[in-house]
Amino acid sequence: MNRLDTELHRLYLPHTQPAGVAGGQKPSLSTPDGRVRTLVLGVARPAEWDVLLRVWQGVQADLGWPAPAIAISGTDGHQLWFSLAEPVPLVRAAQCLSALRERYLHGVRPERVLAWPSEALGSHPVAECPGLPGRECQPGQWSAWVAPDLARIFEDQPWLDMPPGADAQAEVLARLQPLALADLQRVLPPNRPTAPAPQAEAPDAPPQVAGQLGPHAFLLQVMNDPGVDMRWRMEAAKALLSVGLGDGVDEVLK
Repeated sequence: MNRLDTELHRLYLPHTQPAGVAGGQKPSLSTPDGRVRTLVLGVARPAEWDVLLRVWQGVQADLGWPAPAIAISGTDGHQLWFSLAEPVPLVRAAQCLSALRERYLHGVRPERVLAWPSEALGSHPVAECPGLPGRECQPGQWSAWVAPDLARIFEDQPWLDMPPGADAQAEVLARLQPLALADLQRVLPPNRPTAPAPQAEAPDAPPQVAGQLGPHAFLLQVMNDPGVDMRWRMEAAKALLSVGLGDGVDEVLK
């Protein structure tokens, strides 16, 4: 591998990806079982670096993340490429990007934003993913990795008119570090365990409450009903506490 290939494998490609990806090739960024080490967030049409700069600065200042790579798309905008130290499922990667969009790009028109992976992909690998920078995207227009102090000058033309030099591209990437999974968890919603299926014949079944009640009202009614077994009243109280609706719960849990 040349130096650029080494950096691409270090930062973005699955550990099983064959060597030799530089020079305009488009390797897969996802594994066959649907895991990725790469998150891509871009803003285009127009290519306004200040919009994406909010994300680049915010993840470092607010979340303590290492700086993501900056790329010009070769067509119409800028991109941020986040590197993960270990692969995560596509669904979790997409949830992370959704959280970043909500936090830093709220108000930007959806059609201007590129997010890969997207939650629309579900948990399945997808062949169509962003090509690594360094490709000729249109005749005479090359995508490329760029240093932070150069990103703004590509707002009018977010491309190079010649192939970027491999050594210079490797130098840009060599300064970057992958994101630890523990840091990624700061913006991810918690994984909620699936509730166990009810037993077919439960000798001690939960209480039945008549009428069409919403979840909150149902739990309150169970919790406050002295005729209901105390075990179920306590379960209802715990459920209310877990979602921050626990007025009067302390009395039940004593």
